[in-house]
Amino acid sequence: MLTATGVEGYSPTALTDAVPGLPGIRQAVDAVLAEFLAAKRRSATPDLRELIDILEGFLSAGGKRIRPVMCICGWYASGGRGEPGPVVRAAASLELFHAFALIHDDLMDNSHIRRGRPTVHRLLADRHRSQGGSGNADRFGMNAAVLLGDFALALSDELLHTGLTPIQLRAALPVIDAMRTEVMFGQYRDLLGTGRPTAGVAHALELIRYKTAKYTVERPLHLGGTLAGCDTAATDALTAYPLPVGEAFQLRDDLLGAFGDPAKPGKPVTDDFREGKCTVLMALAVVRATSAQLRALHELVGRSGLTEEQADSIRIVLEDTGARLAVERMIARRCRRALAALDRAPFPEPATTALRHLAYATSVRTS
Repeated sequence: MLTATGVEGYSPTALTDAVPGLPGIRQAVDAVLAEFLAAKRRSATPDLRELIDILEGFLSAGGKRIRPVMCICGWYASGGRGEPGPVVRAAASLELFHAFALIHDDLMDNSHIRRGRPTVHRLLADRHRSQGGSGNADRFGMNAAVLLGDFALALSDELLHTGLTPIQLRAALPVIDAMRTEVMFGQYRDLLGTGRPTAGVAHALELIRYKTAKYTVERPLHLGGTLAGCDTAATDALTAYPLPVGEAFQLRDDLLGAFGDPAKPGKPVTDDFREGKCTVLMALAVVRATSAQLRALHELVGRSGLTEEQADSIRIVLEDTGARLAVERMIARRCRRALAALDRAPFPEPATTALRHLAYATSVRTS
């Protein structure tokens, strides 16, 4: 049963562990990535092998593999038949694209921690410094991370083109092109809204639709459905379900970015405050704030030297304005909407069950 603040009786697990009927998706995707990068390493120069090692370390450091999982769920939901190997390779290409997006996102946000480890630009800077490299180590790290992100993007395209039939590839490319365009637009909108707390709830909702909902859930599902040759009814269902799930995923991410457990791996829970991220949570607080509360938000949000005590002051405002509870309710409503879409979807029962579990898991995850 859904409540205002989540899913009653549901114990959150890792997303890929919550997919009955689709065993080993993560392992299959990881095996494809390991094999693909190993082949690249064998033909690479020593310097390029070092970059491949760093990329492989980044990929193996965690991550939910939600985009590949959604892709393969879309394939099964649309009646995919036959050898799934080419579809798994296409799904794995999404993880390389995600690596590109995260590496560049950390650069834009000047983040130092990702998945409990130094971000790629910090790692490259530290290596350059420890090896006695010439010039400014931090600048080297940023420049090298741009190139490594670009390399991951190129590899994602190369992997996508291996294994699919010409018909499948022609059908898949418009979906991939749309996903890439949408996430770039979302990132740009993120940059435009970063720095100061604003009352732009509509802007924040548009941002999460393009930066997260489409890229994380809708387009991966569309890709899987396209590779299965889905019909119009399946395509409609693969649109009605993913957008509310993707929005719930990002809304939960915003809550974790403000109130998450600092002991859990990931980015520091104060990063969104320091960067002044445009989130629905913050926008709602600004709309509801008293003059004193609004003054506190403008003084503290976006401050690079924000202390934990000051971060706690921001959290109090988010609680006292009711913004936190309002976002919890938004998550629950979106989860209900996604489940209702599944009730109407013409999917095989195992795929419906898998997508239902994924909707729950994205809504109540704790990391």
